[in-house]
Amino acid sequence: MFAISNKLNLQHLFPSKVLIWRLRSNNPMRKSPNYNYINSQQFDGLIKITSEMSKYLYPYIRAIVSSKDNYMIKPNLWNDFQLRFIELIEERFNTESIIVKNLMDYDNSQKYYKKILLTLSLASSEEGYNRLKFVLANL
Repeated sequence: MFAISNKLNLQHLFPSKVLIWRLRSNNPMRKSPNYNYINSQQFDGLIKITSEMSKYLYPYIRAIVSSKDNYMIKPNLWNDFQLRFIELIEERFNTESIIVKNLMDYDNSQKYYKKILLTLSLASSEEGYNRLKFVLANL
């Protein structure tokens, strides 16, 4: 993320890797959230970084979404994604939270996972930053 922030000329917002980590750890669903002040410029900067990262991941995201659409023919890629996503949630998030439990529910969360992937795939376009900002503003 730090390399991407430098590529996007966001050094004035994120002068170090530690600052980026602190801002990412503001998520209240994490096991040990930090409650740091995040200003609107830093929020926009994180959206720009996420949008740029989605461009690198677009081929993989597209393959996962396609495997979900063709689940009966080739379920492996979707299942691998879903299992890895759940592992990451268990590792980093507070698993006592109802919201996190719902995210980890294998059967009920498939629509949510697909929505995340579709949002990230749309964020990889030229207007991706604006789309992602709009989605996040309407949560």
